[in-house]
Amino acid sequence: MIRIIDSREASRWLRRRNARLAQAERTVRPILEAVRRRGDQALVEYARRFDGLNRPSVRVPEEELRAAAARLSTAFREAVRVASKNIRTFARMQLPKPGFRQLCRGLRAGQIVRPLDAVGAYVPSGRYPLPSTLMMTVIPAQVAGVRAICLASPRPAAEILGTAWMLKATEVFQMGGAHAIAAFAYGTRTVPKVDRIVGPGNIYVAAAKKLLAGEVGIDFVAGPTETLIIAADGEPEVLAADMLAQAEHDSDAAAILLTTSRPLAQAVAQQLERQLRDLPTAQVARQALQNHSAIVLADSLEQAVELANQYAPEHLSLPDGALLDRVRHAGSVFIGPHSPEAAGDYAAGPNHVLPTGGMARLRGGLSAADFVKVIAVQELSAPALARLAPAITTLARAEGLEAHARSVEARIRG
Repeated sequence: MIRIIDSREASRWLRRRNARLAQAERTVRPILEAVRRRGDQALVEYARRFDGLNRPSVRVPEEELRAAAARLSTAFREAVRVASKNIRTFARMQLPKPGFRQLCRGLRAGQIVRPLDAVGAYVPSGRYPLPSTLMMTVIPAQVAGVRAICLASPRPAAEILGTAWMLKATEVFQMGGAHAIAAFAYGTRTVPKVDRIVGPGNIYVAAAKKLLAGEVGIDFVAGPTETLIIAADGEPEVLAADMLAQAEHDSDAAAILLTTSRPLAQAVAQQLERQLRDLPTAQVARQALQNHSAIVLADSLEQAVELANQYAPEHLSLPDGALLDRVRHAGSVFIGPHSPEAAGDYAAGPNHVLPTGGMARLRGGLSAADFVKVIAVQELSAPALARLAPAITTLARAEGLEAHARSVEARIRG
């Protein structure tokens, strides 16, 4: 049975769990170094050992992608079409806009937006193959205009390979874990070096991304998935179903309900037990509920939101929009009884690659903006530079940078 605790215990219990990255980092360091030194040779060795590779190269031939797409059901192809349309529309909305303004007479400034040259998308395919993650990582990069989009997936199911073909993403590599991250970061004869690696993965993927950040750009270091639901009332059956939808991901997943109603808390706990009886993923979900999940009794909805802000959850569900202004930290927010997290996971449009482990204090989810650079531009006329010269030269000399001051004065003498 899931624990039911009161708000006095909540702050202590909601402290961020350690993702055990230190041990994982020790495990992956030699793998990263082997791929850096021996390139494809090491990469293929690891892919054969961990990913079931049975071809000479980690590159998936285009004919294999095409054949996988041909085997997709009509219903699946339509689902990809519907989801892709919404993901693409939302990604376009997220792109920074280029533009210029006249800041003052003779001073024109603005920004241009340029895509990254190459990105690597990591698509998990272990216990659950995730073609949805392929869409969430590839489509924003396409919207941003990235020329080279590469995919890594350790044991790609037909749905992953076929979806890649449907999206015209043909640079697909059968590789996973730390060796895939190393290949993208360093480049090999087969795998291009990329500018940024995005997408979720297990603790070894997270550790590799952390260690290689700086060598290559990353989105964020992701830990176990988590959801936090706030409810004063509602259908216990629905709330329990939402918690189980999160818990079935991973035995380390966290599903938390904050409620002001003890009867609702007890009813949801009973529903969880009832629904676990015939849930195919019950073994995983039960561990997540027992070890990392809870129902918390809050004194008010306002207190519940403050507890949520302390936790900074990956997913946050609110009963309605009245509480949205109080939300400061969340990866993605779901409002109202008809906005389940599963809608965001697949087809609503906003990205499901989200910060975990408290990283929602620092940023939101993956977006098209992660695949572009915003480059500042400025153009001054001679009179504008002359007007700014006293401020520029005074500040430069205050910092001891005489050549800076002279570079301005050389332009305005006489």
